[in-house]
Amino acid sequence: MDPIALATITVLAVFVGFEVVSKVSSTLHTPLMSGTNAIHGIILIGAVIVAGQAADPWVLGVALLAVLLATANLVGGFVVTDRMLEMFRGRPSTSSGTDRSLSSSKRALRQAQGPEGADK
Repeated sequence: MDPIALATITVLAVFVGFEVVSKVSSTLHTPLMSGTNAIHGIILIGAVIVAGQAADPWVLGVALLAVLLATANLVGGFVVTDRMLEMFRGRPSTSSGTDRSLSSSKRALRQAQGPEGADK
């Protein structure tokens, strides 16, 4: 293939990828990121294999750049996935007996009783 055809395919793939990813709902984003993290792990393994078998310095440089970028992408994907999962977790509850652990009706009753009712 000539370079113009390869550049055209790359540009079209970028546009299609952007459109597909931008249409994904936030509910499906975390499972999708988990799948892409697995793919990036395979890409990282392939880049390491290529770097290990490179005889030409130019190929070694490109392979090491691929290892660096794949590692950054893999780690970034796990960080984003962890942040997304953190949004779905509940807030930690405090079991120290503060007013936050009380229901709203018990809290209202305590406030109505005043300081002398809290000792009872």
